[in-house]
Amino acid sequence: MPIKVLELHHHGIRIDPSDDAQESAREFYSGVLGLEADSGRPNIPGVPGFWMYIGDDEQRTQIHLMGATGGSPVARSSEEDPTRPHVALAVEDIQEARRELEARGIRHWTIRGLVGDNSDQVFVPDPFNNIIELHQIGTCRCNRVTLEAQG
Repeated sequence: MPIKVLELHHHGIRIDPSDDAQESAREFYSGVLGLEADSGRPNIPGVPGFWMYIGDDEQRTQIHLMGATGGSPVARSSEEDPTRPHVALAVEDIQEARRELEARGIRHWTIRGLVGDNSDQVFVPDPFNNIIELHQIGTCRCNRVTLEAQG
């Protein structure tokens, strides 16, 4: 049975981790594109960056700008690095999604607690080696509905 995807939450983009590059990214995404930074982005050791909101409605999404070059400090290998460009989708049941991937023999990896206690993230390459992140609905700061529920 297919995994039940409920929402698009964010698109992850790599940026240079240097201070000058971080400032250039902030200016471009805020000053040029007019996006608002999520002031509650958790500190991810060794991965500076910004989470930028898109839109102003309840279901708005984010762009995650992640400072990294080469393998990031949170990478397990060159293939298993959550700072690689990716798209993140919220699923109805992350455990069921993981079981479905395993039943189909699809390679994936899990990172637990990187951005919060309830943040199991399952990363899976598509057939073209694009990275898809799956996470449990309601556990990401990516939209206003989740933020309000988290209090």
